[in-house]
Amino acid sequence: MLRYLLRRLVYMVVTLWLIVTFTFVLMKNLPGDPFGEDSQKMTVEQRQILYAQYGLDQPIWNQYLKYMNNVIHGDLGVSFQFPTRKVTDIIQQAFPASLELGMWALLIAIVVGLILGIVASLNHNKGLDVAAMFTAIVGISIPSFVLGPLLSYFVGVKLGWLPPGMWTGPSSRVLPAIALSFGTIAILARLMRTSMLDVLNQDYIKTARAKGLSSPSIVVKHTVRNAILPVITVLGPVFVNLITGTLVVEQIFVVPGLGKHFVQSIYSNDYTMITGLTIFYAFILVVVLFITDVLYGLVDPRIRLAKGGSK
Repeated sequence: MLRYLLRRLVYMVVTLWLIVTFTFVLMKNLPGDPFGEDSQKMTVEQRQILYAQYGLDQPIWNQYLKYMNNVIHGDLGVSFQFPTRKVTDIIQQAFPASLELGMWALLIAIVVGLILGIVASLNHNKGLDVAAMFTAIVGISIPSFVLGPLLSYFVGVKLGWLPPGMWTGPSSRVLPAIALSFGTIAILARLMRTSMLDVLNQDYIKTARAKGLSSPSIVVKHTVRNAILPVITVLGPVFVNLITGTLVVEQIFVVPGLGKHFVQSIYSNDYTMITGLTIFYAFILVVVLFITDVLYGLVDPRIRLAKGGSK
């Protein structure tokens, strides 16, 4: 198991290095100027001074080596949009809001999605099953940029139950979290239902019933624990997708997260901001996937033993 974990750590490092390299090369080949329209108003001397200040006058390979050295030391560079601010400072300021919104959305998605999937599987081809899957279909069909304004207007403005926008207190987190989690609820519900139906048809479940075990005991101890494994597998990518997919929701509900910085950096060709945010999100993804693998082994001892035996 230890060897497996070490091997996964090596894969994480290699993956991050490849992402940094490809992102750096792509940014250098983007059309346009990293300083936007202001660059057109500068003299040749001013442009040379500015390029020298950011090291853009050096050969590409030299820029790459210097950037990799800075990344290793936790320095993602200075933003071209905000020359007095480092990318790490911007991330440190804006990411907590995106992270909090993503975590609330994930919590809602897990609770509601698993409940819908379990209820649907235990009532297969019955009314509750149809209702749960209809809810899942609606969740997949309605994107967050449509659901968000509807929730803000009807629940926030018309009914006045919750704040329609802004990031002011705990109650202001509810509507954007629901809007962000709706599609994920549908995915988890359908996945849990399919997995539960497969487990319920296994021989050991039939044996447990034949031994006289109560239905709640069979569901909790045997069915759910085994059926939840595929759900755990997708939780890592789902979590990263939620915290990185908050752009539209952040704009609708005026959440001070990283979404606006990412969009602005693309429009303005802010190389350091784009590359820094890409590296940051990639780091989160590989770490979450690593944690997911560990949790997967903890939930199912057979997987942990298999990995240990393969070393």
